[in-house]
Amino acid sequence: MSFILRNPAYVFYERLLKSRILAGVPVEHVAIIQDGNRRYARQNGLSRFLGHSLGADTSEKVSDWCLEVGVKHLTLYTFSTENFNRDEVEKRYLFDLIKNKFMELGQSKKIHANGVRVRAIGRVEMLPQDLQAQISCTEEATRNYKTMYLNVALAYGGQRELVDAARSLAQQVSLGKISAAEVDENLIASHLYPQDGTAVPKVDLIIRTGGDCRTSNFLPWQANGNECAAYFCAPYWPEFRKIDFLRAIRTAQTRGSGQQA
Repeated sequence: MSFILRNPAYVFYERLLKSRILAGVPVEHVAIIQDGNRRYARQNGLSRFLGHSLGADTSEKVSDWCLEVGVKHLTLYTFSTENFNRDEVEKRYLFDLIKNKFMELGQSKKIHANGVRVRAIGRVEMLPQDLQAQISCTEEATRNYKTMYLNVALAYGGQRELVDAARSLAQQVSLGKISAAEVDENLIASHLYPQDGTAVPKVDLIIRTGGDCRTSNFLPWQANGNECAAYFCAPYWPEFRKIDFLRAIRTAQTRGSGQQA
């Protein structure tokens, strides 16, 4: 890694990619499945907890890279509903790590200077109370920002999101607030997470690290029915580089055009 970062050819290629991205069609919504923290730790003789911490550092870097190339929405798959099956020690570590990161985001001069709105999407009520409280605090501190949206998917499952939206719509119909005939794609989208009138928009690009080529029930509504690109790459999340990110963005920009990154 250190050799690659000092390699002039690497630096030139990174700058070339960035210039092409800035001159191309904007990629407004990037969704990332951050896979491989535990495998990275195991491969390098580290604790799984350190693997998660290093992954959290990568998440912060990616947020910066998104600002550089004008990404409007970044959605990070951070803790799925299936992750509740992990052992209690690991879950407690993850919840504390996520809480501390939300605290840092809420106090970050960079977040405030760049107008980044931070919010959690998912069944947040399933999370520990102290984490819920910190999420609310950070969301409130960044509520009025619109330059970029950082969406952190917590206690998230794509099928569960659709079920919750269906239940919410059914309740609206039963109360006479809307009619069944009014239910269309836009109305369904407005009842997806977060149900605050600022729904997560359609996805332009899904990135998955760690070598697996699947989307794991992530944003099924937002990533389907449009021209969403998928970029699967081998690096584990803690070793995901800026060059990997830029190649993914360029792939989304050039899909169907016959061009190459």
